[in-house]
Amino acid sequence: MPVNPALLSEELVQFLESGISVLVGSRDARLMPDCVRAVGVRLESGGAEMAVFLPRVTSQTTLANLADNGRIAICFSRPVDHRSVQVKGRVLAIADATAADRKWIDRYRTELVQCWGWVGVPSRTTLRMVHWPCAAVRLAIESSFVQTPGPGAGAPLDGAQSTAPQPS
Repeated sequence: MPVNPALLSEELVQFLESGISVLVGSRDARLMPDCVRAVGVRLESGGAEMAVFLPRVTSQTTLANLADNGRIAICFSRPVDHRSVQVKGRVLAIADATAADRKWIDRYRTELVQCWGWVGVPSRTTLRMVHWPCAAVRLAIESSFVQTPGPGAGAPLDGAQSTAPQPS
């Protein structure tokens, strides 16, 4: 089900762009999966597109898969309450991240330190995560799903609604 940009509430955009866990899934021509940690995302084109930032050194297999078939799945998860969302899409472009993107990635890392700190991950561990240089993968969002554990997991996401409470 295509995402309707009108359904992307400000709260949902803030959730997706915040410093939460972001994992990118891809597959090769033999349908072998690959997964890599992203270092931030930015919604674009009114929520119809997204840029996801992948560290070059850890993402070679994923980048090759995306260049080959263009299929991408991204899982967003906040560990303090397990609120999770999955976005699927079609890759539009892969390019080197820019200096402006680097500022976005640095902000993401700062927020990730706080997010993972809520569940006991020391800041020094988070800050050691590879984060530069990056590829900027631009994608058209085709569908999104609630992935928060529970009876609604797997349901299409209504972007206008929050799927879980904010942490206190």
